[in-house]
Amino acid sequence: MVLGTDTRVLTLAFARMADALGNSFLIIVLPLYIASGQVSLAGIAGQQILGFTLQTETLIGLVLSLFGLLNSFGQPFTGRLSDRTGKRRIFVLTGLVLFAIGSAAYPFLSSYWTVLAARAFQGLGAAFTIPATVALVNDYAASDAERGGNFGVFNTFRLIGFGFGPIIAGVVITGGLAANDVVTYRFAGTAISGFTAAFAIAVLGAVVSFVLVWALIQDPPVDAEAGKDLSIAILDREGEGLDSVFVLGIGTFLMAATIALFATLEGPIRMRLDESTLFFSVQFAAVVIANVVFQVPIGRASDRFGRRPFIVAGFVILVPSVFAQGVVTGPWSMLLARFVQGIAVALVFAPSLALAGDLAGARGSGTTLSVLTMAFGLGVAIGPLASGLLYNFGSFSTPFTAGAALAFVGLVLTYTQVEETLALGQEPDQPTPQD
Repeated sequence: MVLGTDTRVLTLAFARMADALGNSFLIIVLPLYIASGQVSLAGIAGQQILGFTLQTETLIGLVLSLFGLLNSFGQPFTGRLSDRTGKRRIFVLTGLVLFAIGSAAYPFLSSYWTVLAARAFQGLGAAFTIPATVALVNDYAASDAERGGNFGVFNTFRLIGFGFGPIIAGVVITGGLAANDVVTYRFAGTAISGFTAAFAIAVLGAVVSFVLVWALIQDPPVDAEAGKDLSIAILDREGEGLDSVFVLGIGTFLMAATIALFATLEGPIRMRLDESTLFFSVQFAAVVIANVVFQVPIGRASDRFGRRPFIVAGFVILVPSVFAQGVVTGPWSMLLARFVQGIAVALVFAPSLALAGDLAGARGSGTTLSVLTMAFGLGVAIGPLASGLLYNFGSFSTPFTAGAALAFVGLVLTYTQVEETLALGQEPDQPTPQD
């Protein structure tokens, strides 16, 4: 144990941080790379499909969303396979290899379709890696009393990689915080563009993750019952309501969609608030920073006081924090709203994973937890598209008002349908008394 956490969980957390760093690099790099002219859009940009003109921004959005869609829809299948085989480690390693190959290919691709294919390849890689990694974190919990803390630590390191990756990517591409042009590096007499350097760092992140998992992680003993029931329940066992894991999946999707509303509206937000690109980046990162600060204490508190109160409180805070982003008129007010939203996300996510882990049992943790990881990835993929559409058909506040309404739906569902898995007043790893 290090800092009260299983060293294997810390290893997975560091590995996921390196992997998330590489992926977040590409979220910033790929739009710039495609728009730079180094990727041919001939015969695609400007074409009309069903009366809709394909603009460069639309094509960029497709590349970014395709990763999330393939990643999300692939996770239930890979999660089930990892439950059935009991081999988590090989799934993680396979996904990291796929992701690294995709990152390494970008500098050699010159057409839009090949870039799209490479990003799809990476989405499939993430579908292998994410559910198996989260299942390992759950499997390594010696008791329910550790599960929330484990997921808090894991999510903290993952978010550090995801949150600070874009800032580092901008520095690598331009050679400095104040620069705007793509820099050219000299290495052993060879000229390397900032784009190539950024892709190389993405590959390095996957390689570091691979080495850590290969050297330090082993599969836990296989439960003979795990993976037999591979279905995802919609109704609870009594048939009187919705299954808690299914509801948490819906709530996680709605929460993730509200996070992703912000990125699409960079231009309108900067114009409305009269702010710089750097300040917008800080606002974007505020959700992640709040998560980094609060994930571990909230996760560990949920081990002691129960999962459900934190999840419900998270949605209570999420509703006004998202709505406020559509009505604030100052950059500092927006920063505060984003930070509060980050606190809400921290209250929801780690306790939700822990609660789903409590219920996994014979369902298989890979299958069960993939419901939440799939939902999060799908929300992040759908959010930017929904934001752009809502902005075009409404006003500046429309996407955020809709996001607040979705958060309220999540609040109602979790409050009425999610049951507590830890019995308060007794040790968390003891069974709950039955009526």
